Formats: sequence, C-alpha cells, structure tokens
Amino acid sequence: MKRRMFIAGLALAPWTKIFARDVDLKKVFGRIQFVDTFEDYKVQVVTAFADVDVQVVTAFPKSPGQWQIVTAFPDFKIRIVDAFPDFRIRYVENFPRVR
Repeated sequence: MKRRMFIAGLALAPWTKIFARDVDLKKVFGRIQFVDTFEDYKVQVVTAFADVDVQVVTAFPKSPGQWQIVTAFPDFKIRIVDAFPDFRIRYVENFPRVR
C-alpha cells in the first residue's frame, strides 16, 4: 500500500509544478504598479502570516520589501486579490523583510 502511494506521488510530482508558481521574493522590490489585468504577480494583503513585510517608500527602493508605488514605468505589476495569491504581504512602517 505504501509503495503504491509512493509511486502515485512520483507520477504526480511533475504536474504540481504547472500549478505552483515559483516566486523569488527577494527580487520583488522597486517600482510597483497596481493593475487589474496583465499582472506579474497576484498578492494578498494580510495582517498576519505574511510572506513579505512591505514598506512603502517615496524614492530609492533598493532592498527587498521596499516598494515605491508608481503609475508608469514599473519594475513589477501587482494585482491585489482576496484568494489564491502568489504571495502575501503585510504593510509595515519600518524593517521591511522577506520571511
């Protein structure tokens, strides 16, 4: 029985990559534009259990977790969703970081 479950798990392993999106959260910082369509990532805003603590800055976003909100020429396009996000964020005033 265990062997059969193990073999079934191996057979399904390649298909799980199709549905799971690999996101390197340390690279998602800089100029961010919020959009409704054609997004790079789907993000859910939460108050606990976040993947990234985001600090909104007005200029020079140069470390992971620092986002400058813009309306043109973004580095990344983000769509805010309520369910099934690529990752979750929490807004903070200080100490942005990737968890």
